[in-house]
Amino acid sequence: MFPSLALAYLFLYICIALVVVGVIVLFAMKMSHNGKRRKTAFYELKQRDYFTYLQTALTENSPLRLPPGKLAPLERRVIQDRLIEWIDQFKGEYRDKLIALCREAGFVEHDLKELGRLRYGRQIDAAYRLGGMRCPEAVPGLMELLKDEKPGPMAIMIGRSISRCTTRQGELKDMLALLLTKGKSIHHLAADILLEASLDTSRILIELLEDRNPDFVKVGLVAMWGQAVPEVMPALDRLVGAEHQDVRAEAVKLYLSASPALRDETILKLIQDTDPEVRAEVVQALGSKHASGSIPLLRKALRDEDWRVRYNSAESLSKLGEPGFEALCQAAVQGTGAEREIAMQQIESTMQHTRTEDRAVEQMIAHNKKRLLYDRYFGPVRENRTSKKRTGVATVGGDYTA
Repeated sequence: MFPSLALAYLFLYICIALVVVGVIVLFAMKMSHNGKRRKTAFYELKQRDYFTYLQTALTENSPLRLPPGKLAPLERRVIQDRLIEWIDQFKGEYRDKLIALCREAGFVEHDLKELGRLRYGRQIDAAYRLGGMRCPEAVPGLMELLKDEKPGPMAIMIGRSISRCTTRQGELKDMLALLLTKGKSIHHLAADILLEASLDTSRILIELLEDRNPDFVKVGLVAMWGQAVPEVMPALDRLVGAEHQDVRAEAVKLYLSASPALRDETILKLIQDTDPEVRAEVVQALGSKHASGSIPLLRKALRDEDWRVRYNSAESLSKLGEPGFEALCQAAVQGTGAEREIAMQQIESTMQHTRTEDRAVEQMIAHNKKRLLYDRYFGPVRENRTSKKRTGVATVGGDYTA
């Protein structure tokens, strides 16, 4: 009995000791963190005049001078962090002068050594700072670090640093190949990283869109949004008919947004696509481009088996003025099932919207014309009647033989 009791006491003492040690360690870490914050604030205040000098000297032709005096390690880090912040903000000559100052101050050389250390934390910190300083010679080491990195935020950060540092398209493509192995749904992040490169993105985008790897193609398509690159339009036309469903859907979205006018044969081909996402994008684009000649196609799309296609088709018809609104009324009267339901919902939404929006003269005329069409198909409705959600024509009342 006594040995068991002694063992219990020993276990209790060990637990108490561990708790005390843990509290001491946490307290020491807190004190160290607070001390570092105070020193950082002190060094920022100390170097305030130097930072003011840099902002003024950037506009002059002379090279930037190094910070005066011997600097403590944390003081060097404070200056380096400020320079990296400005490098991200500035472009052109200002950025080049700041990068040259980082090299002259030894920041690049120090972080290249840190990148080769065995400690993971130091490698990650160095990778971030080298990317901020746009250091081309760091790319091989960053590539090796990315190869061994697990999927997650650190892999994204390393890829971003490579994109900022590289001066060769081949390295950028190698980085994308590695990065795309770190996750299944990171094409948008990869495209964002790609656009941070200092290289000519138009050549890279063309190469990606013409690649046989569908992942590269998807990154290129995502990166194309907001980019004016006429050279890629032939490749985009080809990708509209791609075999991969997700590639085709993304290409169709981009094609519809980039083309000021859509050819009839292209519309007919896309609206019959087996992918409902493609059909939904097509009918949505027809309304956005005010293609009034497509009303018969949109009317037919109200009977599509996919709800997104039906919804977008009804939305597009509502944007096509009186002819589109009348097509909705006809669908509500003559259609059945889902076609009638979505048409009626869009009619009520349109009437409610035009009734409550600002009454400019043109809007009042448009509303009155739609009201006449509404009354012709469904009969007059009192304006002050409580609005009820209708799921079919039978709840509206009126003469349907008009």
